[in-house]
Amino acid sequence: MKKYKNKTPEEVIKLVTVEIIERAIKLGKKNNRIISISKTSGGKGLPVDELNPNTTEGKENLEKFLTPIRRHYTFSGLGSPEEKNAVNWRILNLPFGRRTLLVFQVALSFILKGTPFKNKLYRWMGVSVGKGAEIMQLVWLDHFRPELIFIGENTLMGAFTRLTVHAYEGSGKFRYGLIEIGNNCKIGAGTGMGPIQIEDNVRTLPGATLSPYLTRIKKGSIVGWNPPNIKEVS
Repeated sequence: MKKYKNKTPEEVIKLVTVEIIERAIKLGKKNNRIISISKTSGGKGLPVDELNPNTTEGKENLEKFLTPIRRHYTFSGLGSPEEKNAVNWRILNLPFGRRTLLVFQVALSFILKGTPFKNKLYRWMGVSVGKGAEIMQLVWLDHFRPELIFIGENTLMGAFTRLTVHAYEGSGKFRYGLIEIGNNCKIGAGTGMGPIQIEDNVRTLPGATLSPYLTRIKKGSIVGWNPPNIKEVS
């Protein structure tokens, strides 16, 4: 997606959050629901109606809410699926056309080998892929919001690795955040992760589960086991 190209992770999550807030305002009015957004996974949310970027007061409130930018946000108040006026969290996130296209693109990328064409496909989807990165076959990148994924230069993503930028928690509540993987990292086959910040020259051993145990991995670390132990390399 061109509007996310060459943006910092902080700029991207801000754009994504504003987009979802605008959709939440419209869908909340349509379904007569109070939808809220929180800076934490369990904190009290702020009604999105108070953050309307199309009003003077709402725009000011929105800037305050997004200062400083957080690495993850939580939406709640959508209602359970059996409620007649519930808002589907998938519809709240993205319109039907892009959701459908992303599912197809992710399915295609899943079976492709680690070639330059595969990197181009990911960039087309919105993923930030650094020069020289290699993403092996059967790697799964979340189609929820691919633009929230950043993969550094010369980083290797082993087969069956799973990158998930969102989590649905039931009863109309979901959260999402940034995945940042630095330069020259080696992500072992089968590594699983949610929103996280991985600095340069990190190695994960095959089958490691990083989230929710870790939110940041320091430069030069080796991570393994489940839950993982960390050994920093000098």
